[in-house]
Amino acid sequence: MATPETAEVRKLTDADIKEQIGDLRRELFDLRFQQATRQLSNTHRFKEARIKLAQLLTVQNERIRSNTSS
Repeated sequence: MATPETAEVRKLTDADIKEQIGDLRRELFDLRFQQATRQLSNTHRFKEARIKLAQLLTVQNERIRSNTSS
């Protein structure tokens, strides 16, 4: 999975961003569980998921701050 460009993330709606944040947090939980039980084969998913989650949270926080300051 290629990391999305920030411009692509900014095109998403607020609901889509919240949904993807929830999905990624669940995926990270599952990855940690698989790693603990020695079932994880592709460890690179940690980095990809964390980067995408950070991008989504950044855009979400930017929107929250721009809405409250206006």
